[in-house]
Amino acid sequence: MDIADLGIISGVFHWVIFWSFVAAVVLVPKYLKSRERSKLLDTLKIAYEKGQPVPPELIEALQRGSGTPTVESTTASTAESDLRRAIVLISVGVGIALLGYGLYYGISYESEEGGAITGAAVAGCGAIPGLIGVAYLLLWLARRQTSKS
Repeated sequence: MDIADLGIISGVFHWVIFWSFVAAVVLVPKYLKSRERSKLLDTLKIAYEKGQPVPPELIEALQRGSGTPTVESTTASTAESDLRRAIVLISVGVGIALLGYGLYYGISYESEEGGAITGAAVAGCGAIPGLIGVAYLLLWLARRQTSKS
């Protein structure tokens, strides 16, 4: 076996590892959700056999295929939840923008151009959650104005 064969084997091994991770990321959550749903159905079966009432929200969530109902799926979006989302998203956007500034500052010691490109790209990525947060803030303001009228 020569060096070229080892390179081919190494390349194949790397692709196998890569696709194994991709498969794990896709299949493991599906397996865990299936297991959770099976346990929930067993619990519902036992409750039904003992004559316990089953909440209609739970049956509706099972029919939709979403598994167990969450707080967000059973309640409507409120002005307070919009404000909470706005604050979190704006904070994430500002944090990513500050990371971009830090990268600019650090990389520019070595290369001014490289620092500017990297910092601007990362700070620009921070604009996405930040502007979504601004949209939620505007939605919160609109709901607040509507409820006062």
